[in-house]
Amino acid sequence: MVIDSLWFVLLHLIIQVAVIVRVLQRPNREPTSRIAWVVVVLALPVLGILAYLMLGETNVGRRNQKAMQGVVGGELHQQTVDESQAKDPSTVPVRYAHLFRVGHSVSGYPAVAGNTAQLMADSQATIDSVVADIDAARHQVDVLFYIWLTDNNGTSVAKALIRAVERGVSCRAMVDGLGSRALLKSKLWRKMKKAGVETSVALPLGNILLRPLQGRVDLRNHRKIIVIDNRITYCGSQNCADAEFRVKAKFAPWVDSVVRLEGPIAHQNALLFNSDWKVYSGKDSVGGEGIVEPEGAKGVIAQVIASGPTLRASAMPELFVSLMFAARHELVISTPYYVPNQSMQAALCAAAYRGVRTILILPARNDSREVAAASRSYYAELLQAGVDIREYVGGLLHSKTVTLDGEIVLLGSANMDRRSFDLNFENNILMYDPELTQTVRARQQSYIDSADDVTLEQVESWSLSRRLWNNSVAMLGPVL
Repeated sequence: MVIDSLWFVLLHLIIQVAVIVRVLQRPNREPTSRIAWVVVVLALPVLGILAYLMLGETNVGRRNQKAMQGVVGGELHQQTVDESQAKDPSTVPVRYAHLFRVGHSVSGYPAVAGNTAQLMADSQATIDSVVADIDAARHQVDVLFYIWLTDNNGTSVAKALIRAVERGVSCRAMVDGLGSRALLKSKLWRKMKKAGVETSVALPLGNILLRPLQGRVDLRNHRKIIVIDNRITYCGSQNCADAEFRVKAKFAPWVDSVVRLEGPIAHQNALLFNSDWKVYSGKDSVGGEGIVEPEGAKGVIAQVIASGPTLRASAMPELFVSLMFAARHELVISTPYYVPNQSMQAALCAAAYRGVRTILILPARNDSREVAAASRSYYAELLQAGVDIREYVGGLLHSKTVTLDGEIVLLGSANMDRRSFDLNFENNILMYDPELTQTVRARQQSYIDSADDVTLEQVESWSLSRRLWNNSVAMLGPVL
């Protein structure tokens, strides 16, 4: 018995050392993350090892990894404009060209001019517009949502796709396996498939017991992509659901921002959809009407920036930090989840320290108690630097927007948290257009007008237990 116990301890020590070596060798990890995982593995002898093997690495599975590598660098990059123009777009003012070069370095898309853009009034207006565009489609409709519910809006979009198929339009619908799991079990999904809508599931859950062997289960496709006839596209934070969002109704309404764009930028979102479609369905992409050529250098200059765990590490943090350092007069950010890495927190503080009016808008009531606590652990440092923090009280602020000096706007699906940085597949669009930026800035002002001001005095008066809770949860950020 003693000998058996010794062999068990020795085996455990060998496995523990092997896992720690793997932690230390894992690329693209911040030192704090490595330290945190080493502590977990040492402090929780068996659970720590299992936790790292299941949650410590961004493993999407061998098949998905191979398929993604076959697409990215191939079709994704080859169907863009001249490489020299992509790296140094002449249509972008010199003072902002470096921002679009950062975007190009992430996913290979250039900045393209000749687009029109319209900020949707609210969630219902977005769905109404999407349905109208699908009803007017002539050739191809592609939609991808992280969450697609079978409520009024979810059903309206599904019925619009069915109507389009019936008049000969090719329609493809793709959803995330976790976020839209209820839809996948519904009559509505079966009805779409029966009607002829091609369907696919991104990162399907599969067998709950075997799923961890096929890749990390909490890696998700968080993108929201709509492309119609290769000339109209939508980008923003909204899922295919009612604003009341009945699966989390107590936080309603969910407040989102979506932009409808028309022009050559739609082709970039079409390529992004096609890459996901090829990976998850195994089918080749279908042809469209071709690239919509810009009518000139005027209009909104836009660039799709796609990120994910299989693409360049830290892509989204780098973009956010670049925007923060580029600000000269005003930087306004709205996001539901703020759990930054160290460089982003420092960049946001630096913007305020150098005199930039810096405003961070977050929801007063978050659907994740843990994320809310982690976010608030950063408040004191931000407030000391001069960042103006506002907590929106008109529902769950789900809008993900950045406006810069009244001329640059970033809008899309990515949150400012570690899940969006390291675990989720996201899509955003970076745009240069003073008129559009002012429109988005006015929307941000409506959030500010419906928000409570957070002061340093309030934060410093928080109880010891509250501060300990906030900081303890934030400490888990590098691990998760």
